[in-house]
Amino acid sequence: MGDIYIRYEYWFAVFQLATAMLGMGATLSLRDFKDVLREPRAVTSGTLIQLVLVPLVALTFIHFAGLSTGVAIGVALIAAIPGGTTSNIFTYMARGNVPLSISITGLTTLACLVTTPLILGFMIAEYLPADFAMPTQQIISDIAFTLLLPLVIGMLILSHLRKHATSISKWSIRASLLGIVMIVVGSASAGRLDIDAFGGGNILLVCTFVILLALTSGLASKLIGLSKDDNTAVGMEVIVRNVNLGVLIKASMFPAIAGTTDPVGDMVLFTVLLYGALQLLIAAAVITMKRRGSSTSPVMN
Repeated sequence: MGDIYIRYEYWFAVFQLATAMLGMGATLSLRDFKDVLREPRAVTSGTLIQLVLVPLVALTFIHFAGLSTGVAIGVALIAAIPGGTTSNIFTYMARGNVPLSISITGLTTLACLVTTPLILGFMIAEYLPADFAMPTQQIISDIAFTLLLPLVIGMLILSHLRKHATSISKWSIRASLLGIVMIVVGSASAGRLDIDAFGGGNILLVCTFVILLALTSGLASKLIGLSKDDNTAVGMEVIVRNVNLGVLIKASMFPAIAGTTDPVGDMVLFTVLLYGALQLLIAAAVITMKRRGSSTSPVMN
């Protein structure tokens, strides 16, 4: 499995991301984005928090935390990618503003075609060798053909094959989950996920970064004056990143080559996958807290 994964690492990531976006697209219609016009303040604030505040927090964290090269690039990559597709589900479970979550996810997903390579290039330039060529065109191509195109195809399926859309979405999401399992198992069997090499200190730093993002987004939403439901939606969008895209971009920047080792690339992959696991734990904690708070709120007669 390890040799096969190294040989086809990029295509494992393509399969996982494309199926996830196809599944998401098959649940979306243009009507889901009507709140962009109806709630411009919340949508604009949430989008700016995603595209501006998150990278600034990451840049500050990288500067003051003294991260190693691989972890620093991993953190920058996490900050440069948009919110994940599951943020909408988690927002619903936390009783937040689901339409707002969908709108922000859609806008940041479209924007990342431009913002992701720009943010990433700006944040990690000093950590790359002088002869390293940032695969900007490849990153843009990856986003266009494995993120946006499957999303549009999914939306067309919902529009023209509504009877089959739910089933297609369900099986696409299942396929994407299988893709995640294959990536984790393949990376581990190839020796790419070495906990001892990554180190407990780096694990703690990534944990700190996740918590810092959650606290910063919550504080920003309160200062802006967003409602409780809007705050929940924005928080989920910030916490739950599109780790699938992160794995794909990592494969483009630091492709695995059989018979060779790449300590930096392995650290980047470990950082991204670790964040992916931690974001689920943080999201689960937020959901539990929000649901308990909602159930204990006094009922107004």
